[in-house]
Amino acid sequence: MPGSLGNIFSAVHWTNALLTGLVTGVLAVLLSFTPLLRAYRNRYGNALLVGSLTAFGDAWSHPSHFGGAWLEPLVTGAVSAVLALAASFLFEDRARRIRSAWARLSG
Repeated sequence: MPGSLGNIFSAVHWTNALLTGLVTGVLAVLLSFTPLLRAYRNRYGNALLVGSLTAFGDAWSHPSHFGGAWLEPLVTGAVSAVLALAASFLFEDRARRIRSAWARLSG
């Protein structure tokens, strides 16, 4: 993604993000028809697949904006993997952790 956090609302950023997500989503669906489907059942395997596919999609969708050709896609993939792993913890058991935190906050 281009530049700093100030560019997060730019059309270029959202175009790159949409294309990266589209490539990642299509590849993820295609991989679900292979024996790699088992990796989706494990939260760490899922995070690894999502991060890898996001890195590939980012590298394919636009040229790198910093470092070498693969530095930006690897950073994007790592952030995606961490977000997928965090979501697997937050949303397990019908989002029990989120519901209990909301109950504590709302009294």
